Amino acid sequence: MKLLSFSTSAGDSFGMVEGDGVIDLGQRLGGKYADLRALLEGGGPAEAAALSGSDADHSLSDITYLQVIPNARRIICIGLNYREHAEEMGLDFPEDPNLFCKWPDALVGHEQDVICPKASSNFDYEGELAFIMGKPGRHISEADAMAHVAGYAPFLDGSLRDFQGHSVIAGKNFQHSGSCGPWMTTADEIANPMDLQLTTRLNGDVVQNESTEQLYYTIPNIIAYVSQFTPLHPGDVIATGTPSGVGAGRKPPLWMKAGDRIEVEISGLGCLANNVAAE
Repeated sequence: MKLLSFSTSAGDSFGMVEGDGVIDLGQRLGGKYADLRALLEGGGPAEAAALSGSDADHSLSDITYLQVIPNARRIICIGLNYREHAEEMGLDFPEDPNLFCKWPDALVGHEQDVICPKASSNFDYEGELAFIMGKPGRHISEADAMAHVAGYAPFLDGSLRDFQGHSVIAGKNFQHSGSCGPWMTTADEIANPMDLQLTTRLNGDVVQNESTEQLYYTIPNIIAYVSQFTPLHPGDVIATGTPSGVGAGRKPPLWMKAGDRIEVEISGLGCLANNVAAE
């Protein structure tokens, strides 16, 4: 299944992609679940699957995509998880997972504008694979970790590099600087998330192109590490890191600017696309 959060003139809802349309699960399930996070928390994906094949309630062209989990409790990101990316940034490869967090309002959905802020012109792209938790847990073992994953989505970690130099929190959390979507592809449809092709395009030009096979810290590694210090909950979003090719690693640097279009496509998961707008 492909599960998504969206908005129409009737308000915010969540649903399941069916062909070129969407089945409105918020409506079809009678308001039992307030949003997609609640569906995951309540074991609702099986109820959603039972509606597969039904007539769509909305055309995909008529909805406004929201980030996959708009009210995620946690958005955790892994830094420097591809060796070549660490090298291009002139940084030592970390001996343990390097973590930072994003706030929900740092992200927008598919085809919503990402914002190039007034405060900086060093606006960089980082295409990533994200996974969404489906089962809660603390001290989750690597052997059990994959059973806790609900699904996967493309992720754009927009980074303001000058601010990041003195404050990772600031550099990674400018409002509407990144995105996640267009939907979450459920884990049962992805045989091996460590064998997906990730391609980032800026104005149609390929700027990143790498297999997730090159991730150093795997999804089970990450879940086991993070769940040591905090309980993980359904709907938590974890981005696994970006490959080489980022703008800051180029000579001269390649920054995003107003009028650009940025796309993060991952095989089997779809293409997350956003226009860049000035603040």
